[in-house]
Amino acid sequence: MSERWRQENFFKYMREEFLLDALVDYRIEPEDPTRTIPNPEHRALNKQIRSARTELATIEREYGVAAADNVEQNRPSMRGFKIAHSTLGKKLRAARARVAKLIAQRRDVPQRIEVRDLSEHAVVKLATERKHLTDIIKMVAYQAESDLLALLRPHYARAEQEGRTLLHELFAAAGDIRVSDTELHITLAPLSSPHRTRAAQALCDILDQTETIFPGSRLRMRFAVRPPPRVGLAFPASPAECRAAPAFASAP
Repeated sequence: MSERWRQENFFKYMREEFLLDALVDYRIEPEDPTRTIPNPEHRALNKQIRSARTELATIEREYGVAAADNVEQNRPSMRGFKIAHSTLGKKLRAARARVAKLIAQRRDVPQRIEVRDLSEHAVVKLATERKHLTDIIKMVAYQAESDLLALLRPHYARAEQEGRTLLHELFAAAGDIRVSDTELHITLAPLSSPHRTRAAQALCDILDQTETIFPGSRLRMRFAVRPPPRVGLAFPASPAECRAAPAFASAP
């Protein structure tokens, strides 16, 4: 069950953040006519059975309440109770018969059918080759994001709650690129708060140690974050920085 929830959360995140369900193109290709899919008729019967069972349970509760409230002095036998509540008994028998009939009907309907059984015409579907390729790229991007989150976790206290949000801000941050003979320097702008900027700088320091080469070149990539503005009312410092900062002298 834990693994199932992880899969559900993964696809939910991919749909919202990586547009996993987005269309790539409008090309179509023939569908495999022998591919099996869930039978719509079987699914409709399942829905009717659930509704019929809910109705049956409601009537059974009413019948049970009537039996519990029965005054034995007036109706000491079950026969007398059934006669007194004949209308409710008829509804109960009809509801049970409906459930039994739907279940028997469902037994004769296959759970899955072939695509060609849905329509006499040729069935087509959206082309899958380009979609599969883009989905692979998106999943690789998600894995790279997860690896960066693992590197960020020791340097950001709320990594579990805000780690991916911080990374998204980092990906969209402005910056400068400077090229030398042997290196490619990427300097990002400060983030929305000093503690996030410090976490981003720690991540850049870790990435620097990997000595990554920019694809298609011999340039080593160097990462850094510009220091945040001076501490002030708009950019309050951390408690440690406040203790280290010199106190302002009061006016005479």
